[in-house]
Amino acid sequence: MSVFRMIFKNTLRHPLRNFLTMLGIAVAVSAFGLLRTVLTSWDAAIEVAAVDRLVTRDAVSFIFPMPLAYAEKIEKVKGIETLCFFNWFQGVYKDKQNFFPRMAVQPDRVFSVYPEYILSPTELEAFEKERKACVIGESIAQQFNLKLGDQMTIEGDIYPGNWDFIIRGIYKRRDEKVDGTQMFFHWDYLNERMNQVAPGRANQIGWIVAKLSPGANPAAVADEIDNQFKNSSTETKSETERSFNQSFFESYSAIFTAIRIVSVLIIGIILLVLGNTMIMSTRERTQEYAMLKTLGFSGQNLISFIAGESILLSFIGAMIGIVLLYLLVQVVSAVVPKQFFPVFFIAPSTYIITFSAAVALGFLAALQPVMTTLKTRIVDGLRFIG
Repeated sequence: MSVFRMIFKNTLRHPLRNFLTMLGIAVAVSAFGLLRTVLTSWDAAIEVAAVDRLVTRDAVSFIFPMPLAYAEKIEKVKGIETLCFFNWFQGVYKDKQNFFPRMAVQPDRVFSVYPEYILSPTELEAFEKERKACVIGESIAQQFNLKLGDQMTIEGDIYPGNWDFIIRGIYKRRDEKVDGTQMFFHWDYLNERMNQVAPGRANQIGWIVAKLSPGANPAAVADEIDNQFKNSSTETKSETERSFNQSFFESYSAIFTAIRIVSVLIIGIILLVLGNTMIMSTRERTQEYAMLKTLGFSGQNLISFIAGESILLSFIGAMIGIVLLYLLVQVVSAVVPKQFFPVFFIAPSTYIITFSAAVALGFLAALQPVMTTLKTRIVDGLRFIG
């Protein structure tokens, strides 16, 4: 009888117990993979941020505006290729649950500063020409079934009133890590109304994103920008976009530390579930393994039988778990709030780590039964009655 045939026969001896073991492994694998996906999707927002873009904001807090004149002064700093200023608009589209970033921008500059947002020349031209035009990401278009020429009415909160926009562009993402949930519209449209209803809020901008020239030193450029406004009524803080995103996400660091701890505990659960099954199986076959020793089977053969069964169980459980993970991520991706996860996808490394960890644990779960079997004398094994 071949080793592989023996392994398969042993695996099928207790179908219900082994099925429940594989199911437990599958559930644990899918849970581990989902937690890994949460972490990688969150980190993607930081990793995709460019190191050749600087974000300049109020030094006290991101929520305080800056004078419009700052943009012109910053643009003259050596090392800056181009820039675009932004205002966070907020507002409500149909329902308060429908959150996605809505920002007033310079229409002729935003897609130069963010080349990862791909917009056709025709759509860009239409966006630039029409004051009430807007551009939305492809994810938003799919979520709300929107198309070019549709009207979007947003109820303002930070900026009160009803605001009507016409969709003149739907940008594509350069890759799956790029955010597809943004909405951009003309800053001039916002500023004109503020001049009419709240002059004190006109000619203000939220933050500035500057694209650096090739070879420019981000730290030196950032220092030069901030030194311009030192001791002014509105001092600034400039940093790379990656640093800016990382500091913004640090407030959630405790949550993600907890997720990492839970993911390690899940690995332990897989080991316990599979280890328990293998210990029970090996104990039931003590007399059989003693008989095999009597017939001349080597310790290597016994290791192959026990470890092979354990690895096979973990392999099948991991395969089922990977399928469950894929389905689970599709469901979560459809319902997860876009403000937390603009992109939610399974990274290739998650498949590799999850599957490899499960199979490796299959080997580890067999160590104790293997050692016990090898140490048991033939006479003791034959006398064993469970």
